[in-house]
Amino acid sequence: MTSLDDLPLRTNLQGLTPYGAPQLHVPVALNVNENTHAIPDAVVRDILAGLADAIRSVNRYPDREFTALREALAQYLGHGLAAENIWAANGSNEVLQQVLQAFGGPGRSLLGFAPTYSMYSILASGTDTTWIPGARDADYELSPATAVREIARTSPDIVFLCSPNNPTGTPLSLETIAAVYDATDGIVVVDEAYAEFAPVGTPSALTLLPGRERLLVSRTMSKAFAFAGARVGYLAADPAVTDALRLVRLPYHLSALTQAAANAALAHSTEMLAMVDDIRAQRDRLVVELARLGYAPHQSWSNFVLFGGVADPQETFTALLAEGILIRDVGIPGHLRVTAGTEKETSLFLDALARLGRPDRSGQTETARAE
Repeated sequence: MTSLDDLPLRTNLQGLTPYGAPQLHVPVALNVNENTHAIPDAVVRDILAGLADAIRSVNRYPDREFTALREALAQYLGHGLAAENIWAANGSNEVLQQVLQAFGGPGRSLLGFAPTYSMYSILASGTDTTWIPGARDADYELSPATAVREIARTSPDIVFLCSPNNPTGTPLSLETIAAVYDATDGIVVVDEAYAEFAPVGTPSALTLLPGRERLLVSRTMSKAFAFAGARVGYLAADPAVTDALRLVRLPYHLSALTQAAANAALAHSTEMLAMVDDIRAQRDRLVVELARLGYAPHQSWSNFVLFGGVADPQETFTALLAEGILIRDVGIPGHLRVTAGTEKETSLFLDALARLGRPDRSGQTETARAE
């Protein structure tokens, strides 16, 4: 049978493996940061009605400029944004890929701050953009001084900032974003995929857009909107940036059905986001309870928690999987990551972890318990 090694792949793709978390059918799936809450029935009905209307004209190509969707996204984001400031694609990964197609490529480089979202380096490889993993501060923070120092060291053409960071959940200050922008002449992308889970009142990087034509702020409907299966990502930027992305997008890249579903969901943004408070509560509960069980959870402004103090991540991952609970080994030594699910899912995870116990420093296993 032919393998990848037998094919004439581009040199920079040779030896790589495709991105993907395990896709397993388990009772409690908390591994890919999905919103595990169901979409409200009233919203489902309106989405279905929108899809039914759209399918009547599916023999025709969709609106290439997805005008109604851009208008709805601009209204949702606020901050004085208009449709010409908005771009959308099939998930935020495609948005970021298009950014690299337009501004990256051979001879150009992308700086990110590791550990961070693993797709950044994969997207860089796919667009033949050199990936540069920059350093972070203690506890996965990123200060203005550290970020600026890494830019001076590497002179990147593009900088990706994940805010809050994935897989660590670490918040990122507006001061750091502004310092990065001032330190480079290149494109700066702030990936706010989890922005809605930050504490209420936290300012978005959207506030920094005026006067910064090289600053792009990307978002997704996958997380807070519980719309992961619909694949809708978007960004806000200067209109010149959206013109640049038109140069690389495929014709009619957003289907009529995708546009209809997204428009219907955005019309119910209040109902769709009502579950965010509950997710925040479960995330904060995870931080407290993981610490009580003897682990070392990190501060998180997202819908997941990265926790350290795991003697053997693969062993713990496998033991939880045997109980029907799927979390994520993100490759950080001594750490695992768990999504904040419903109250029931969170309880099942915490109860299973407590039953498993955790090895003490002598290598023996002790029952994890709240002191």
